[in-house]
Order: sequence, then structure tokens, then C-alpha cells
Amino acid sequence: MAADPERPGARHLIDLIVDEGSFQSWDVPARAPRHLPESYAAQLAAAQSRTGMDESVLTGAGRVRGHRVALLACEFSFLAGSIGVSSAERLVAAIERATAARLPLVAAPVSGGTRMQEGTLAFVQMVKIAAAVAEHKAAGLPYLVYLRHPTTGGVFASWGSQGHVTLAEPGALLGFLGPRVYQGLYDRPFPAGVQVAENLFEHGLVDAVVEPAELADVLGRALAVLCGDRGRPELPEPAGDTVRPHDATVWDSVVRSRRAARPGVLDLLRHAAGELLPLNGTGRGEADPGMLLALARFGRTPCVLLGQDRHRQIGRPLGPGALRTARRGMRLAGDLDLPLVAVIDTPGAELSARAEEGGLAQEIAGCLTDMVTLRSPSLALLLGQGAGGGALALLAADRVVAAQHAWLAPLPPEGASVLVHRTPRRAPEMAGSQGVGAAALLADGIVDRVVAELPDATDEPEEFCRRTGAVIREELALLLAKTRPARLRERRARYRNLGVAGTPAPAPGGRRQA
Repeated sequence: MAADPERPGARHLIDLIVDEGSFQSWDVPARAPRHLPESYAAQLAAAQSRTGMDESVLTGAGRVRGHRVALLACEFSFLAGSIGVSSAERLVAAIERATAARLPLVAAPVSGGTRMQEGTLAFVQMVKIAAAVAEHKAAGLPYLVYLRHPTTGGVFASWGSQGHVTLAEPGALLGFLGPRVYQGLYDRPFPAGVQVAENLFEHGLVDAVVEPAELADVLGRALAVLCGDRGRPELPEPAGDTVRPHDATVWDSVVRSRRAARPGVLDLLRHAAGELLPLNGTGRGEADPGMLLALARFGRTPCVLLGQDRHRQIGRPLGPGALRTARRGMRLAGDLDLPLVAVIDTPGAELSARAEEGGLAQEIAGCLTDMVTLRSPSLALLLGQGAGGGALALLAADRVVAAQHAWLAPLPPEGASVLVHRTPRRAPEMAGSQGVGAAALLADGIVDRVVAELPDATDEPEEFCRRTGAVIREELALLLAKTRPARLRERRARYRNLGVAGTPAPAPGGRRQA
């Protein structure tokens, strides 16, 4: 496959990404492979003459929107960007240097895969590249990938598919088996439209499709969250969120929580968050619009945000793919040592054969386990409806905040009424008797704090979202002021002692607002 002259090469791409004049090469002269066949030596010499490069990769460091990063970039016009022993060694040396210097790593592969002229020895180089990337990530350092046209074979199936955040060039051919090889092996073309960046986005395998000219802005937004000020935030002034007495019943709150215009997670982010970079899907072949995953900042505090978007669950209830997206977010928070903010707002998980066969119960269990054992700080916000296992999956946080008219129940009140009374008509009675409302949740120690609605979030959406954002900032600051061992001990005690008589609910800073 020939290089596309309309797409930037390695040097041009680096110039597009980095702040002007900031790039410094880390490359040392490449070693020639041992026992070089004459035909391969001629191919190498021709590639070096044509490109002015000694190998198929460039490495170095520079600044992207002011953030210092390490960079890896392939050059497709050098033997189709293929990776042999020498280029693999250059990549590994750069990754190890980035890890030692605690720099985020930005990789821009474009490659036909491993170098066929070097055979199996080149093929197994992917192991050491993948290992170096894994060690970089294990050190809690970001790894951002920009997949370019084309990226196939062992490169795609190793360091091209390990990103915390994965972006792709529009129209890029991305696949494990190149279409020319497939055609030659099976004497038929590979199905059209499958190995294309936009299709991978639809299946949750890449987070965004980004033009090269826009890449620096997108990377800059990611780095602003991942590498911005990570110091302990100053404790803000206490948010004015005290709940005022009202005459609404629990059933009134359930009804209010279902109003079509009630603000959801997207409204909260619009009015209360700073920097925001939405991510996409599980990274493993699924994308469920009912679960939002993003990198975000609340004030000075960066976080991974999970948000159940009830507006996108209309006609398509929360399924196992949404929970697998949530688990990806939990892994990100743990890998990058970022606080996790989980927004709960769901009328209930999907009830279907597809959901059962897709492992819905197993994914709820996985979310519960991942969240309650997460080493990072965590905050759950019960924003509106909290029905069933779909809501419980995001609840097991260090701190839980609820909106005044939010609720949490094993089933929607109508479902509980059917089970107990064999009719949905006694739903209001069930809502009152089951302790599903915010006041009862606070009294039972399930919720730590209630954010006022004056009198209803639907009637004051922007003010409510800003008030909630202030509470999130304050709660995150309180959590970050704790040591990790103390926080993990408190979380375990919190859930161990729920429902045990005489056990007070924990309250950082000595405050429980009601």
C-alpha cells in the first residue's frame, strides 16, 4: 500500500502537534540488522535516501499546549512504517525514557505491521514494545494513541491498541489483517467499511475521529485533565446546599425525578465542569449511549466521570455494554490515580434476553466489585432516578450525594407494588414505605449529603447544576485531603456497617447537611 500524499508524514504530524520550537529528538543512529541480505540492504538504503530518515520511527519530547510529553511517530513511506529490530529498540528506549522522566506518552503509529524482511525476530519485537507500554501505564502515566492511515497487523494488535485514550485519523484503515493479505489468502475482498476509523468509533474501539489539524487541541484537552495541576486542591467555601423543609411526599419526588425537562448529566457538565473530553465505549467493541464516560475537571480537580444519561435510555434501557463502559472508566481512574465521579440517573437496567445473554448480572457484580475496591477517591451523585441494579452498580463510593428529589430503590415503585400487592396502583404507598427518598437515604447512612432543589431542579436547572457542582468540588477536596489507607478503611467500614444499629455514617469535615 502506497503512502497517501494528502496525509501528513511523521515530521509534519509532529510539527502539527507540538508547540512551535519545542520538539527535541531522542533518536540515536539506528543499527543495521545482522546478516543483512543484499536485497533488503538495497531496500533500506532506498528508504533512507527517499525519506531522509534512518528508520521507520521518530521519537523525542516536546510540548503540547504547554504540557511536556514524549512522542513516538511512524513514517509510512519508510518501508510501509514496518517495525523491525532496530525500530523496535528505538521505540522501547523512548518509552522507557518517558517512564523514567514521568512524561505522558503520545504515540502516532502508521504501519503495515512487522517487517517481513526480518521475519520472526521482527514479529516478536511487539512483545517488548507492549511490555514497555504496560510498564509506563503501571507507573500511573498517561498513554495517548493517534491511529493513522493505515495501521494494521502486529502494530495495531500491540502498542496501537493499548491507549488510555485512543483517537483515529478520518477514513483510516485500521485492522488486524490487512485487506491485501486477506484477499490473497481467501481469494475474496474483505467486507467493505469494517476496518475504517468511523466504524471502530461506532463500536466503541476508538474515542474520537480527529483531523490531524485538530489533534493538538484534542490532546491538549486530555492533557489538561491528566497532567494539569494535580496538587491537593484548596478546600472551597462550604456550598450553600442546605435542604429546606417542603411538603412533598416521596412519591412527589419520584414524579419530579421523571419530568422530561429535569437536568441530567449533560446539563450538569455544561454548567458545572471545566475542561471536558468525552471518551467512547468500552474499548472492546461496544458503545452504549446510556453511559457517558469522560475526562473532566471540577474546579482544579481532574477526574474520570461516569454518567448515566436517562435521556438516552429512552427506548434503549441501560444494558451490559453500558456497564462495561463504566468498568473501563473505573480502570482508567485506578490506572491514572484520578478521582472517580459516578452520576446515577436511570429508570432501570435492560430486561431482555439480549441483556441476560450479554452478562448484565455479571457486569453489575463487576461494577460493584471494581468500585468498592477502587484505590482512587470516589464520589457518587444520585441525580434523579435510581432504579435497581443499574443504579446500584455505581453507588459504592467513598461519599454519596443525592439531589433532594432523587431516589434509590431495588425496583421502580410500580414494580415493587406488583411484587407485594400484585398491582402497580399502590406504587405511591410502596415509595413511602421502602425508604427510597433522599431524606430516608440520609437517615440510613446510604447518602451523606443532600443538595437542595428550590423547589425542583426542573424549574431552576442552571442554578441547581451550579450548586451541585460546588458540592462535587467540595467533596472531592475533602476526599483528596485524606490518605489512601484511611480512605480505604473508611470505605470498607461504611459498607460493612450499613444497616447495623448504632453505627454512625461517616462525615468528612464533621458535616452532614439535610
